Amino acid sequence: MYQRFGLVLMVNHACNLRCTYCYTGAKVQRPMPEVIGTTAIDRALASLAPGGTLQLGFFGGEPLVEARRVRRLIAHARRRAANASFGVELSLTTNGTQTSDEAWSVMTDPSMDLAVSHDGRPEVHDRHRVFADGRGSSAAVLATIGHLVARDNPFRVAMVVRPSNVDRLGDGIAVLREAGARCFDLSLDLWARWSADDARRLEEAVADVADVWAAALPVLAVNWLDDKAGRLAGVPVSESARCGFGAGEIAVAPSGRLYPCERLIGEDLDDNPVRLPGTALEGTDFLAVRPAPAREDPACSACAMEAICSTSCRCSNYVRTGRVDRPDGLLCRLEQACVREVGRVLKGRAAQLPAMAAMEDGHG
Repeated sequence: MYQRFGLVLMVNHACNLRCTYCYTGAKVQRPMPEVIGTTAIDRALASLAPGGTLQLGFFGGEPLVEARRVRRLIAHARRRAANASFGVELSLTTNGTQTSDEAWSVMTDPSMDLAVSHDGRPEVHDRHRVFADGRGSSAAVLATIGHLVARDNPFRVAMVVRPSNVDRLGDGIAVLREAGARCFDLSLDLWARWSADDARRLEEAVADVADVWAAALPVLAVNWLDDKAGRLAGVPVSESARCGFGAGEIAVAPSGRLYPCERLIGEDLDDNPVRLPGTALEGTDFLAVRPAPAREDPACSACAMEAICSTSCRCSNYVRTGRVDRPDGLLCRLEQACVREVGRVLKGRAAQLPAMAAMEDGHG
């Protein structure tokens, strides 16, 4: 039994955007039948130990095209969880262009860990994240962000980092910070082709982001840097069930097929090599799923950064190398750049402490 179990429901393949770098395949209208969603929730709850927590996420396509269905699934999860004294944590990433009453109800749910996708400067965002008719979506997303800020509703900005926008990353964060965003989740485009020069530019971009982060601490959060700062400081890191890759985490396609991570569903084709056995409608729990191999690379074992490295994401490793247990050089260079820049920032702030203390004593 699991103390925490991660369940992600891909509620539809459909999306109103046509992002050029999207990895989820054709945007077909294929909604998840409600019985598949509710049964998957029941099986996930049956996999929890007493007092456990269900981490329930929603994925697409664009999940808020099914906002009404999402609301019903949330209500089902809460009702069933309350009957068994389980907790429920919610998460959803939206493209930020769905503004129906049902969509706002989901986005502003007090328990929702909400992420809104925007890639930084408007012209950078609009280069790839467009509506079906080719129009850029930045203005619509910024309007949603503005409404969330005005409501003081917590949210994170999900930014995709790829070779075409990596040089504008720090600048993009600064622009969105001016719009009121305070928390940023940077996500490397694992499916893009990264050259050696692109990897070098990625390292430079991490340094730029670290400068923006350092200037705004402690009110600015950037996942790549916050994680490393916590690990370097020895702060215990609470790992999410969403890293279970099948064992403790299940993603369900609209067809009911099961996957170890929502990022690997794609078009849910018959020959998808990472599909798990069975469907959401077969069985009473998810306890029979065997764990995939953990990171097991001799080079990692000999690396001085192993204890603070985050290349244990089996999904990222699989996309980059075809093996869940082995990262590639790009992931390693990103890790090294983040540790180096966080170390630089923390060293600089530590050097400032005596001078700050002296100033405070003088005013005292």
